[in-house]
Amino acid sequence: MAIPFVRGIEFEYGRVDQVSPLIRRVIANNPGPFTYVGTGVYIIGTGEVAVIDPGPMSAAHFDALKAALKGERVTHVLVTHGHSDHSPLAQPLAEWAGCKTYAKDCGVHTAKDELGSPDDLGFTPDVRVGDGDVLSGPGWTIDVIETPGHTINHLCFGLREENACFSGDHIMGWSTTVVAPPDGNMGAYMRSLEKVRRMGFETLWPTHGDPVRGKAFVETFITEYANHRKAREAAIVAELRGGETSIPAMVARMYVDVDQRLHPAAAMSVLGHMLDLIERGLVATPDSAPTVRSRFELVAARA
Repeated sequence: MAIPFVRGIEFEYGRVDQVSPLIRRVIANNPGPFTYVGTGVYIIGTGEVAVIDPGPMSAAHFDALKAALKGERVTHVLVTHGHSDHSPLAQPLAEWAGCKTYAKDCGVHTAKDELGSPDDLGFTPDVRVGDGDVLSGPGWTIDVIETPGHTINHLCFGLREENACFSGDHIMGWSTTVVAPPDGNMGAYMRSLEKVRRMGFETLWPTHGDPVRGKAFVETFITEYANHRKAREAAIVAELRGGETSIPAMVARMYVDVDQRLHPAAAMSVLGHMLDLIERGLVATPDSAPTVRSRFELVAARA
């Protein structure tokens, strides 16, 4: 079964939409092959509110957020991870609101311009949070969930009152996510997928695109997300077994139906799989610090 992607979101840039009893959303005008229609910023609660992933540095977007928040007090600015489409507006928004920013930490900074989501090198949270931390306001309670994989410092946020998960880039309704080393880790990503699946959420609210709704559908969706990664791993092993050693050559065949603008990201995800296979003792490379230009082979092929 293929991933049952959810697409067709209805929105207007800068408009605030009430998408559930406790959640409003404002979408930034930064569409692209990695951001879909743009960054969806979530406002939790009424009166005293939390804001999740304020988005890119944009005067028009900042003005839209301030208009959406008029008459309310922002008590928390939460960030799933420090990429340029998620965190740059976090500190300016927190300063405007007179509150603090909350995230895990700064992560492992790597240049990702070719992947469409370069690191936000200027972002450092005021408060570092992780598993077990709880943030709250009038009528809302948010659980911090560590979900390393897309980045080492990625967080999801669970909204208890609606049994919902703000999944950042960890799980997206419209597409799979990029797991790009060294900040991304495929083994950690697979474990984090299972961690979220076991939590039994009713709804996933990704930062980009449509929500995934319904407890059974959420479980199916995450299961197929994981199965997709397992299928990619199997395809990589098949390429290696056939004698291919080059990641770019693998990507050209394995992603033939994918927009070529996404091939650099695909190559990084394949590298993520390779590093996981190396860690598990199934693949080897002569390079001490493997890259997409390294050569790889199955360990069994040496016997």
